[in-house]
Amino acid sequence: MFKHILVPTDGSKLSAKAIRIAVRLARDTGAKLTGAYVIAPYVSPSYSEGVIYASTVSQSRYKMLTEREARKALAAVEREARISRVHYGSATQTAFNPWEGIIRAAKAKKCDLIVMASHGRRGLAGLLLGSETTKVLTHSKIPVLVCR
Repeated sequence: MFKHILVPTDGSKLSAKAIRIAVRLARDTGAKLTGAYVIAPYVSPSYSEGVIYASTVSQSRYKMLTEREARKALAAVEREARISRVHYGSATQTAFNPWEGIIRAAKAKKCDLIVMASHGRRGLAGLLLGSETTKVLTHSKIPVLVCR
């Protein structure tokens, strides 16, 4: 069946549900589990005619804060995996688009399944907000199990 499962997390309650399902699936199939967290890259201050963008956070502080959030989110995956005695690893990716980071992490770790959550937004909310899950489904050649 599956040998290596990737479960992306953002630390939300919704992703916690996907984590529980991924851990259970990994335990039942004897697969390894990798938790993934995608960090948006730091945007440097920019200045141009009529426009000034200045971040209130330095690049080193941004890195420290985002790495702390990644560790916190991935710790939840590790905790669930440890309780269920599932072999666990983690991956942190930097990407402007979370879906690209998720797919990149899955390829880099040679995962054969991605288990992720979806808000299930439809209609105008889905159109305006978009869906990282939909983008992963659209662009991934690796099978994706969606939890709602």
